[in-house]
Amino acid sequence: MPLTVVIFGATGMVGQGVLRECLLDADVARVLTVGRRATGQQHPKLRELVVPDPGDLSTVADELTGLDACFFCLGVSALGMTEAEYARITEELTLRAARTLVERNPAMTFIYVSGQGTDSTERGRQMWARVKGRTENALLRLPFRGAYMFRPGVIQPMHGVRSSATITRLAYAALGPLVPLVRRVFPHAATTTEQVGRAMLAVARRGYLRPVLNNRDINSL
Repeated sequence: MPLTVVIFGATGMVGQGVLRECLLDADVARVLTVGRRATGQQHPKLRELVVPDPGDLSTVADELTGLDACFFCLGVSALGMTEAEYARITEELTLRAARTLVERNPAMTFIYVSGQGTDSTERGRQMWARVKGRTENALLRLPFRGAYMFRPGVIQPMHGVRSSATITRLAYAALGPLVPLVRRVFPHAATTTEQVGRAMLAVARRGYLRPVLNNRDINSL
């Protein structure tokens, strides 16, 4: 059956790629986006919900029913943040949104974009990895039909996708030309925004054999 999906963070680099693949896929019937700003795109199956706090969905809750999948691509860099500041956005916001969604869509598949190096033990030395690990573990405990954690490493933006973060754009401008070479030598060291989007759709339809997916899993899908 055609999918109805909601995307959080559709203006970010990963979210842009996921939104593109959803809009192109004939088996996706309807796409909602939730974020602090609109994507600027127009499409017959696209509906955008602009909210000041994506963790507080009370004003749009009535529109968040009948959803088959959530692709949660919202995130920030931990650079310059304390653990409490980073956790407020990465962990607390994500879990508030996820709890609202699972109450209204218990049969939903929830896919969270985490990152390579995430610490499932929650006790490692890297602050961002601990916070991501806590977030993943909490999501896996929620009663979704399925919850999957995507942990991509290097991501090559495709089809005009650009990061909204200046530091990320500068990094890709400097290092981006090397990514295709790295992928030829080490096929699973990197992935692309297109592959991440297609893999999310595949998992939303069929699930996966384990809840945590790395670059190798993403590319294989």
